[in-house]
Amino acid sequence: MKVLGIESSGIVASVAIVEDSVLLGEYTINHKRTHSRTLMPMLDELKKNIELDLETIDAIAVAAGPGSYTGLRISSSTAKGLGMALDKPVISVPTIDALAYNLWGSSNYVCPIMDARRSQVYTGIYRFDQGSMEIVEPQKVEDINRLLSDLWDLLDDNDYGDVVFIGDAVNLHRELIVDRLEELARFAPASLNMNRAASVAALGVEYAREGKVESASAHRPYYLKLSQAERERLEEGKDILEPSDGTYRADKI
Repeated sequence: MKVLGIESSGIVASVAIVEDSVLLGEYTINHKRTHSRTLMPMLDELKKNIELDLETIDAIAVAAGPGSYTGLRISSSTAKGLGMALDKPVISVPTIDALAYNLWGSSNYVCPIMDARRSQVYTGIYRFDQGSMEIVEPQKVEDINRLLSDLWDLLDDNDYGDVVFIGDAVNLHRELIVDRLEELARFAPASLNMNRAASVAALGVEYAREGKVESASAHRPYYLKLSQAERERLEEGKDILEPSDGTYRADKI
């Protein structure tokens, strides 16, 4: 199983190729949000360096949300375009799940946090047990103070260990985290702290084996909060379509 991973849901732009349990190559840049100009050149460079024929891949895994609306649209458009051109299926990998997967095998709780603005973070809670990743709390958008209160209660009630924070919102909220959780808080090193296409692709391999794939034409990014335009529409007293499960999927790319 050879899977192309694409990740541009936040500040990081990243592409990777994973074949079964082997990372063949990865190209990651953590610098500004110029994904529309960098993503395809990065893929072309990766292809050249590992002598990859894209026709040989089995599927395309993409970090499908939550994250930056623009970033998600770029990565999803790239995945859809490649999938349709190559006639390959797309695997929608939850962004926060893939970020937690960076710390596969951790003996502590893992709590990814990505900046969602207005003191909110995209987050979830995970742990690894008996060779698998357990989702303690699925990805969601949460006020950072509420998240830290929930984590304090969780750690107080369990003997599973401390909690490791990972993601682009760590530096933004580090002082608050340490103040609230004290010695119970740990932080991933720089080498593991960013969104990585390698984790998207590796998790995509697992999803593909479980049959969790979709056609390129059917793929859409999904969000956990309203866009600024939708919030403004609500503030003006206008209606929007709100799914019952709280997940906002784009009706177009």
